[in-house]
Amino acid sequence: MKIKLNVWRQDGPTDQGRFEHHHVDCTEDMSFLEMFDTLNERLISAGESPVAFDHDCREGICGMCSMVIDGLPHGPQKGTTTCQLHMRQFADGDEITVEPFRARAFKVLKDLVVDRSPLDRVQQAGGYISVSTGAPPDANALPIGKATADEAFDYAACIGCGACVAACPNASAMLFSSAKVAHLALLPQGRVERTTRVTRMVQAMEHEGFGGCTNHGECEASCPKEISVDAIAMLNREVMAANLSPR
Repeated sequence: MKIKLNVWRQDGPTDQGRFEHHHVDCTEDMSFLEMFDTLNERLISAGESPVAFDHDCREGICGMCSMVIDGLPHGPQKGTTTCQLHMRQFADGDEITVEPFRARAFKVLKDLVVDRSPLDRVQQAGGYISVSTGAPPDANALPIGKATADEAFDYAACIGCGACVAACPNASAMLFSSAKVAHLALLPQGRVERTTRVTRMVQAMEHEGFGGCTNHGECEASCPKEISVDAIAMLNREVMAANLSPR
């Protein structure tokens, strides 16, 4: 199959950037990143600069393969990262536009690679348990109901890829932050620090320049792990409880 690619090229954060147009021959069994590998091999052979894009595991686990494909973070297939998107999702002769994740907090380092360390700093602000929980407990020793455990596990599935930020019209990191807050708030080990955790993470999110949530729901629609916006409702409740609790 033959594909026309409109690819964003940018030499660095201060470069204006522009689109380049390429024609690529690929098979429907190729992953989207393998199709880019084919393009880069051709560019390198021609003495041109390859397209820079981020990737690591290529198994849908790490979330580094952050691309906006035809206006959709990670592409048109729901619940899928870019590396797990295959060319069979497209038709022969299709024209595909590929851009980096765009947000005020995400600086473009080169081409399709953005700096997503602001998400790391939000996580470092409180998305952890620092109190002593002792040695690893025996299985089923902690009284956690299955429904609660399943809900916490669903929120813990967040891979921090930033698709929610790229999809949001406000470039909000609320789904990412709320998934981290909700995961720990539901577990006994995380309840000791729940007040300080949510306060610090929300402050860090605002400091990094992420926008606010106005309930568009684009974050849930683009999340490769299909995390529900119910997490945002829980974060709002945690913020309210933190504001009402004695300091």
